[in-house]
Amino acid sequence: MLKRCEVNVEVKCRPEGFWSATEVWIQKPHVANKRLCGAKVSEYADVDADKLRHSLPLLTGTSEQELTDVYRFLHGHTANNGHRGARSWRIGRRTVVPKADLNHEGANAYKEIIVKDLIRQVVTFLPVEDSRDGQVIFRKGNIYQIQLQLKADDWVLSLCPLRPDEWHSDGVAYPNLSWLTAELLPKLARWATESKASEFKSTLSLIPIEKYSVLYQELKSKYKEMVKVWPEVTDPEKFVFEDVAIATYLLVLWHEERAEKGLTSKQSFVDLGCGNGLLVHILNNEGHPGKGIDVRKRKIWSMYGPDTHLEEKAITPSSSFLFPETDWLIGNHSDELTPWIPIIAARSSYTCRYFALPCCFFDLCGKYQRRHCKKSQYREYIDFISEVSTACGFQTDEDCLRIPSTKRVCLIGRSRTYERTEEGLAETRRSDYIRGRQASHRGSANGAPEDPAGPPRRGGGLGSAEPESDWGTGFKPRDKEEPVRNCAALPRCFVEGVVLKVATALLGLTAEAGKEKDEESACSDQGGNKWDAGGSLSIRDVAELLGQCTLQELKKECGGLQTLLKNSHQVFRVEAGRVHIRDWRRSGPAQATQATSKRKNQMSGARKTRLCWFHTHHPHGCPLSIEDCAFAHGEEDLQPSTRPLKKFRN
Repeated sequence: MLKRCEVNVEVKCRPEGFWSATEVWIQKPHVANKRLCGAKVSEYADVDADKLRHSLPLLTGTSEQELTDVYRFLHGHTANNGHRGARSWRIGRRTVVPKADLNHEGANAYKEIIVKDLIRQVVTFLPVEDSRDGQVIFRKGNIYQIQLQLKADDWVLSLCPLRPDEWHSDGVAYPNLSWLTAELLPKLARWATESKASEFKSTLSLIPIEKYSVLYQELKSKYKEMVKVWPEVTDPEKFVFEDVAIATYLLVLWHEERAEKGLTSKQSFVDLGCGNGLLVHILNNEGHPGKGIDVRKRKIWSMYGPDTHLEEKAITPSSSFLFPETDWLIGNHSDELTPWIPIIAARSSYTCRYFALPCCFFDLCGKYQRRHCKKSQYREYIDFISEVSTACGFQTDEDCLRIPSTKRVCLIGRSRTYERTEEGLAETRRSDYIRGRQASHRGSANGAPEDPAGPPRRGGGLGSAEPESDWGTGFKPRDKEEPVRNCAALPRCFVEGVVLKVATALLGLTAEAGKEKDEESACSDQGGNKWDAGGSLSIRDVAELLGQCTLQELKKECGGLQTLLKNSHQVFRVEAGRVHIRDWRRSGPAQATQATSKRKNQMSGARKTRLCWFHTHHPHGCPLSIEDCAFAHGEEDLQPSTRPLKKFRN
């Protein structure tokens, strides 16, 4: 009798949700186990029970007799019912890749035979190690199953080890049973319930994961000191390690390219819109000749030294910005240049390749206008850049990076879909596409109708086989001086007018219909008097309160209305897309971490340099006493600021 241990978690899902959830654990174990870098999974083979029985001894390196209890475990209590003679099993193998800093020298290769029972909805994991001396180690003590069963009209997810008393754990390839049941099972339950396929590919699908893991740890250790000396206003933790990850990806991709093509010299590159230049600095340091170009020099550029090549120059798509001697063009969050990256690469030379990491949504001239409402905006924009790449004659690949950013899908053009001798015809197609896209944008700007589901309208006739000297008609490079667009430079009277109007609506002093106050909107202040905390409105409702001229002015700013409301945090609290009057007496989760702690810090000797909005405008005044409030209750309570005054637009 087999000794079985199982922990059940009730989930409400379709049976298909089980397979998608287990596939996440198989394909992307690092999502749940942060000590792993990922996994390499082989193709599955559909087999019947007899084929399965004959295959396992070869795959595990053990005899059929030693697998007797494993066969029973695989078949459970149903023996061969429904399995005999049918290809109801699917068998595959994965190699688990620990993070490089955990994978000490001499460690075995961690592999698992994966057996899917399609009838019983069971996945079994059979661990097999390949030792450095060529031996195969079959770890029977670490065999486990994940099952989905229908019990009492509910789907129950179970994890069942074959030999729980012999379980071996290293916390990496072999997690503790307690972790599998307490951490993995709830995640599987959630994934099964969601059962939503991603719009994008798995991360690092085009490069070897193990090489990426090793190199990333090396570069992270090598460049971590940059965090301590980062002179920019941006977050060093995010930007340093993001560029380290992007550099790692490119270095591995280029290493594989050299191995495939038999190249000995390292690839050259140009990074268009290089920003802080750290990616260029890393690639130069790692032996790749190249440079970065950006319209505006950053403070950190002077810290890199003479071996990092950076140029301050405005880039305009034209024959003046072609790079015929360059192997790769890079567009890393290059904003308005992003859709031009494949075009510039295609026109630079037949052998020029490109890497683009799209971020902000730009067309060839101006902002990108959506055409497919059924897709997410990001998915649609990635498809658009891929469309440009295809029109330029590239065989386009897509991958997903592991970077601390929501915009992490990259597009890569490594080869062409046409022969070198067909370059003239390919250039004709490119020219036609570019003019058609530009004409489409002008038509949309002038109010001309355009089919939102169809392709962009083409320009009149075929273009010349030679690109024009200046083909970026309508393209506007960014200004050398970066404008402040976070609502901080809006006229003070404009901001105050919006704040007062929104706050008045929240306090119920307008005749708006259907806006109910929060249950606890009417509370008492410190003196026991009634204090109105108002209701809440969605961002959309707030927008409807404001005039069209006001909204147009806010659209010029990054984040628009929502940014203005969040900037006015003394008055408002914005959570989950809804706007509330901030009650400084309460210390909910969001307030306790930001507003309340900020007020306490301010009150420990800080100066009151701004008037309290509630003391001036709220019908019941400020709910806090003059001693507890971080803002001045009247002109007599104001103190001069020691900081320079902000400049507001007139």
